[in-house]
This record gives sequence, C-alpha cells and structure tokens, in this order.
Amino acid sequence: MRFVRICLIGYGRVGYGFVQVFLRHRVWLAERFGFAPKIVAVHDIRRGTVFAPEGLDLARLAWAWREGRDLGELGQSGAGLDAFAVIRDSEADVVVELTPTDLRTGEPAAGYIRFALTSKKHVVTTNKGPVALFGNELLALARENGVEFRFEGTVLAGTPLFSLVEFTLATPIRRVRGILNGTTNFILTHMEAGRSYAEALAEAQRLGYAETDPTADVEGLDPLAKIVILANILLDGDLHPRDVPCQGITRLDPAEVRRAPAEGFRWKLVAEARRTEGGVEAKVGPERLPLSDPLAQVGGVLNALTLELDPLGALTVIGPGAGPEVTGHAVLSDLLAIHRRSAWATGGTSTVFSW
Repeated sequence: MRFVRICLIGYGRVGYGFVQVFLRHRVWLAERFGFAPKIVAVHDIRRGTVFAPEGLDLARLAWAWREGRDLGELGQSGAGLDAFAVIRDSEADVVVELTPTDLRTGEPAAGYIRFALTSKKHVVTTNKGPVALFGNELLALARENGVEFRFEGTVLAGTPLFSLVEFTLATPIRRVRGILNGTTNFILTHMEAGRSYAEALAEAQRLGYAETDPTADVEGLDPLAKIVILANILLDGDLHPRDVPCQGITRLDPAEVRRAPAEGFRWKLVAEARRTEGGVEAKVGPERLPLSDPLAQVGGVLNALTLELDPLGALTVIGPGAGPEVTGHAVLSDLLAIHRRSAWATGGTSTVFSW
C-alpha cells in the first residue's frame, strides 16, 4: 500500500471538516481502494505550522483545531516559516490548499498553487478565486509539470460535478444553469413562506448559512465566481468575472416572491453559461422559473446544476452546496482520484468498484 503524503495549507473550518471525514472513513478507504494518505505538514497563518514526516495523528489534529491549540505542539514546529517554505520542505506528494478566498485577485492562494505545481506536486483546492481567475492557466501548468490540479469543492462543495463530467460524460456540454448559492436559496425559500428579506437573512445568519457581511452571497458574487469556473472549465470559455452580468436578490419585491407559486412560478437566483456562435456567454440573476423546471423544486440550502448535452438532454445534479464536512468530502474525493490515477500509471491496483 502506497502512502500519499499530504501538506495542508490553511487549516480552518474546511480543513477540520476534511480531517473529520477522513477520520471516520479511513479504514474503509484503505480496505476498498488501498488508499491510506498521511498528513505530513500543516500550515495555518493563525494556528501555526507542524511537520510530521511519519504522519500526524488525525485525532490529535482534530483536537488541536477544536481547542484552538498551536499546531507546533503536535510535532516538529515550523514556527516562522511561510506557506512557500512549508510546501517546499514538507516532501509532500499533494498540497491541499484551503486558505480563504479572494475573488478579486485570487491571492495568496494562486501563488501557493503555482509554486506547488512548478515544484511537481499535485494540488487540491476548494478555493474559488484562483480557479475562477486562472483556472485554465493552472491546469496547463499542471499538465506541463506532469501533476494534477483538482478543485471539485469549488462549485457544489461535496456534491460530485467535475468528477461526474470527467469520468462519465462522453459528449460536450452545451449549457449549464443552476442554483449555486445555498444562502440565497435559503433566503428566497423563507421569503416565499412570508418572511421579509431582512428576517430571512437574519435567520440565515443565525444558522450559520450567511456571514456577518453577506455581500458575496446576496449580491451574487459567489455564484458569479462559480459560473465563471463552469464556463471556462466545462464549456472551454475564456471569461473573467468582470465579463459576466451579475445581479443578486436584494432588489426583489418580497410580495412578488410570495405571490409567484400561486401563479405557477418560483423565484430563484440562477447562474447560467452557454455556448454560442460567438463563444461562451454567462450571467447571474434572479429568474421567475415555472414550477415544472427542476431548479424550481430545489429549496433551502440545497444547490442544483442542470447540464444540457446531446443525446442525454437535461441532466440535473442536486445536493448540499456548503458545509465544512461536505466540502471536506470533495477534498477527499479529489485525493482519491489522484491516488487512482497514480496507481494506474505505475501499474498498481486501485479498486474502483467492489460490489
């Protein structure tokens, strides 16, 4: 059994969620897929840095997060080192980049990812900024260096999307449209039930679905980044977020949202990208969908994406689009995909199905 060595850059809620999911399922992963990765380094700007060439004790790593302990207590401290030094010195096979997202510049995550790829290390990220702004460039850099760049968790969190396209679809996608932000979907669901926008937002914040500053969600910036990723990666576009018309939900009339179902419609914040004769186009904005549309039936914090292709027609994927463990599942699935490819490339074995 080959032990994949992992370096975590950023150990916040998603990093902790990944560790928790891996802790629960590591025995099953080892038995079914021969997949037994080791986390050999963790760097977090607030929590510190630790090196453990033999692999960190995952239970203690989770404990350190819950208790707010300095990571240097868990092994060889890397106090004073920055992320680039940790990537360089960790001897990891895969860098898992989980730092906060900056949708304007993609930094510092984009710099970390470029450095890891040019150092011939695979990269897994859930960070939307670098993929929205530089996705095709980073994929090309990965190919140039013979490694993989994977980002399943950037659009639908743990709900499979890119792996679905990569491994199961055999024809090009013509159009994608979906509900890509659980916070706004939650707010619209509650507005439809009779709450004001302010009341629905306050409830989303109370439950942890919305940030104290909800601008990225309610003004459509989060689904904007996601639809740019889809347009560029799935439809071979070359869009920048500034190219895409974007409107959030703050201007919707609550009375109209409440009234729509009685008229056979439902308001949703919809992100769409499609191929045209002139290239790839995208947009984000509220739409009054007929109740017969699968997207109109998706409520609460669920996300959904409809893919249109020939000959399948419309294929809709629905699932949770947020949450630390849900997104941590995406990290784990990307790591497993890298393990499988590595096993195939070296003539090893990696069981895909064992029903």
